[in-house]
Order: sequence, then C-alpha cells, then structure tokens
Amino acid sequence: MTEEAAPRPPAAPSVLIADDHRMVLDIFSMFLTATAGMSVQTATDLDGALELVRAHGHFDVVLLDLNMPGMNGVTGLRRMMRANGNHPVGIITANPTPRMAEELLNAGAAGIVLKTTPVRSLANAIRFMQSGERYLPLELMRSQAEAQRQSDGVLSEKEMLVLQHLAEGKPNKSIATAVGLAEPTVKMHVTAICKKLSAQNRTQAVVVARNMGLV
Repeated sequence: MTEEAAPRPPAAPSVLIADDHRMVLDIFSMFLTATAGMSVQTATDLDGALELVRAHGHFDVVLLDLNMPGMNGVTGLRRMMRANGNHPVGIITANPTPRMAEELLNAGAAGIVLKTTPVRSLANAIRFMQSGERYLPLELMRSQAEAQRQSDGVLSEKEMLVLQHLAEGKPNKSIATAVGLAEPTVKMHVTAICKKLSAQNRTQAVVVARNMGLV
C-alpha cells in the first residue's frame, strides 16, 4: 500500500507595489512578506515597475501609486495593465475624487486602496483583487454614492421597494413575485440601484444603502 503524496502548499501570491514614498514601500513589503506570506517586489516609479514585470513576468497583483513619477493618471494604469496581461492592477492613492475613482475603475483598475488603509486590511484587499473581484474601501464607496445621489437624485419609489427586498437577500424572481413586477423589470431596477449607489453588484448596493440609512 503506497502513501499518497502530501498536497503541495499553494504558491505565495506575487505582488508588485510601486510608490515613490520609500517608507510606505518598506512598511507594506515587510508586513505582506512576514505576516501575509506574500512574495513582494517594489519600485519607486512606473518605469521601474514595468522593468520588474519585463524581468520577472506577470505578478498576481500590481499596486501603483496614482501620483508617482511616470503615472500620468489613467495612462500609467493602462500601460501596466498591458504589461501585466490579464492579472489585476490596482491603484494606491490618498483621497481620489469621485470622478477620478470612476475614471480609474472604468479604465479597468482592479481596485483602489487608500493610503490610510491599515496594513492588515491591505492583505485582504490584495487577496480580494487576486480572486478576480474589484476592491473599493467602504469610505470611498460612501463618497461615490453621495456624489452620485447628488447628481442623479435619490432612488425612485419602485427602486426603494426593490432595495428593501434586496436587503433581505431575495433573488430577482422572488422580488418580482413580492412586488408584482415582471422579473426583467426587477432586473432593470436592480441595475439602476447599483448605478445610483455607485455599487459594482447587488451585495455592494445593500452595504452602501445600509451605511446611508436607506434600509
């Protein structure tokens, strides 16, 4: 009887962080390596980060400082996205305006990490992006939702009704039965709710709505 080979442990996620503040790089790198078990490379500008990608191949997650040398906003993001293939590229920044955040996300950013983010939360953000999800901190979601509300107005009566059922975790079919609407109409309302609350999906919409006191 032969023993089965022990399963190999998963490879450490490879992370590239580029920021022109050396102290930020050192803190992030030390924590992610020692505590989160990640393999971390660092650079102080976009050109240095691109050179690391050329030298080492793609990284599981890349984080770029929005205001470091060479970035030029969305232009630098797109350059790194092309270089890193289909692997996530996120942005590190201090306090982006809702317009800039929307522009970055529309350009394909895997997420936005605020420089005020605790290092313990940074590891979770990286894992979230690595899994293929889009990461947004709660405070940024709130500011986006507020800006969207001011420009687009509050939810309609029907949207508020659908939102109440979303908060209960009901699928579209059950909501349609409960409120007496066709299922495609409910889907349309869910899409409108997500747009008005600047949410990426129905789960985020409920979180934003709860923090705004809507449900």
